[in-house]
Amino acid sequence: MKKIGYILILSCMAAIQCLAQKKADLRFSTEGEFKIVQFTDTHYKWGKGASNAATECIAEVLDAEHPDLVVFTGDQVYSDSVASSLQALYAPVSDRNIPFVMVFGNHDAEFDRLHGEMYDMSRSFASSLLPDRDGVGSPDYYLTIQSSDSLRMSSVLYFFDTHSRTPIEGVGKYAWLRFDQIAWYRQISDEFTASNNGKPLPSLSFFHIPLPEYSVAVNAEKVAMVGEYRENVCSPVINSGMFTAMKEQGDVMATFCGHDHDNDFAVMYHDILLAYGRYSGGKTVYNHLGNNGARVILLKEGERSLDTWIRLRGGEIKDKATYPDDFLNPVKKKKSKK
Repeated sequence: MKKIGYILILSCMAAIQCLAQKKADLRFSTEGEFKIVQFTDTHYKWGKGASNAATECIAEVLDAEHPDLVVFTGDQVYSDSVASSLQALYAPVSDRNIPFVMVFGNHDAEFDRLHGEMYDMSRSFASSLLPDRDGVGSPDYYLTIQSSDSLRMSSVLYFFDTHSRTPIEGVGKYAWLRFDQIAWYRQISDEFTASNNGKPLPSLSFFHIPLPEYSVAVNAEKVAMVGEYRENVCSPVINSGMFTAMKEQGDVMATFCGHDHDNDFAVMYHDILLAYGRYSGGKTVYNHLGNNGARVILLKEGERSLDTWIRLRGGEIKDKATYPDDFLNPVKKKKSKK
């Protein structure tokens, strides 16, 4: 029975991955690199001129960086006319035939479309790599990146729905990742590790609302931090254990979120890099960091290492850092958040 169950799990994984990569193959370049651009919190308001800053930012960053994959990490829209807003946001990516995926933020389903409808719209774009949601409004999923010679899987990307409001009255403001989501991640991670002769594959994770460990890490007395920390980390008050699961599984080396518009820092906590994207929207909601932009992530084939930086609209590059090298020597913080 155990053998049959194992075969069924592998079959399901193969089916899911086939759906997830039905329109493109993700692979490392012959130079052993794979580039991801993360846009977050575009907060697009249909018919508002301020939203043009989001689409201009997307187009400019794509033309400068030429990524292999684009990830939108939530709060894409912030008004009714969701279908029109998504068309405007995704067109610069799809028109350039760049593969993209997305996860939802806490605001995305507050307007005139439900999660399932928005997901299907996002999946309908030519370069979207979103898998079939199979009746789930906002599924968790993964993508694999093949080696440069296409002979094996080299890295895994996990994508999680961090939901919206707390499901329990009086317990904070934001929801937490559920136990079934953590169990799903552990199962998939175990199978990838088993298929790699017991060695965890270098992996990344993307979601919208930061894990509680973001706050713990950035508020430590000594910290190796790169980037801006200008508002409190707005994470769930209950810690359901996703960071612990990632640490135990040994595959995820970095996580990337959005949600807090005045933060774009990256900090290492127990050898896992906890990073924000850069606010990518216009002046439709609060943002005190200045120019909008995006986070760029450059993976290196076969290594638990990456380079990352922020590219701002207008061309400036800031906060370039290498994980883990630039985060190995925490120092006493010179100043608190602004």
